[in-house]
Amino acid sequence: MLAITSYVCSFVQSRLTRKDDEGATAVEYGLLVTLIAIALIAGATIFGGKISDLFKTVGNKLVVP
Repeated sequence: MLAITSYVCSFVQSRLTRKDDEGATAVEYGLLVTLIAIALIAGATIFGGKISDLFKTVGNKLVVP
């Protein structure tokens, strides 16, 4: 009986002191993806016209003979 009580006490103690980081990791990855998306949108908004002009210039210089 003492062995069972000891096992139950150690099991409960291990479950109470266990740290569960799976939810925190998912939130961190979600925040990282959000920040990358914001950076891409901001870059496309700021540099969109310049990049478009660059592609037009390169396209005009690549004339098929």
